[in-house]
Amino acid sequence: MSINSELSKREFMQREHNITHSPYTKEMEFYACVRAGDTDGVKACYTPLATEGYGKLSKDPVRNMRYHLIVSVAMITRFCIEGGMEPEVAYTISDIYINKADECSDIKSLGAIHKEMIFDFTKRMGELTSVKVYSKQILDTLDYIYEHLHEKITVTEIAEHIGLSPQYLSRLFHDEVGITISAYIMDKRVESAENMLKFSDYTPVDIGNYLNFSSHSHFIMVFKKHTGLTPREYREKFFRTNWGDSK
Repeated sequence: MSINSELSKREFMQREHNITHSPYTKEMEFYACVRAGDTDGVKACYTPLATEGYGKLSKDPVRNMRYHLIVSVAMITRFCIEGGMEPEVAYTISDIYINKADECSDIKSLGAIHKEMIFDFTKRMGELTSVKVYSKQILDTLDYIYEHLHEKITVTEIAEHIGLSPQYLSRLFHDEVGITISAYIMDKRVESAENMLKFSDYTPVDIGNYLNFSSHSHFIMVFKKHTGLTPREYREKFFRTNWGDSK
């Protein structure tokens, strides 16, 4: 059957059974609230994910709901990127929620993940919009650090990339960000390690090596200083604790 024939058939059936998709303007208002970090607006526009009232993407109710959740994640991810979220961060969060949805086998759990995902993105966008606006040189520095987090990073290399002297860049970074470049790099490495310990199967040794810690003992020392737990303790406490959890 051609697409045009299938389209005509489905339009007829949807009119006969009063099946409609969500109004476009309402959808755009909802996504705009997420992008703006407007939690109250999202609460007002939010419609729980359900098996009825949405387009039919699969005959299987659970699979149909999972597909709609994935579409929702994809749309919100792109709206948040347009709103200023780092693309790699947004896509990684998207992957995490899609992985969680893939672990679910019931409608209730999928509905809970859908709601969690929406308010997680909204909260992050709210925090993002309240963050201080940095100069272009500092934004370029932050991007460089993010892209090279698994490599050895020196202030001299960053300064050469940005086109500033190491001394001036160090002073500018501390004035705008409030900490030294080395401290910021370490914070981001620990933050990345936390996510890898939560959501990946890599061993603590592999994670420490990947994030360019000088040794495993150094990784343990730094990680415990930041989190109060060793990498192994952190994984035991947080590894996929809420994957597939509908609570």
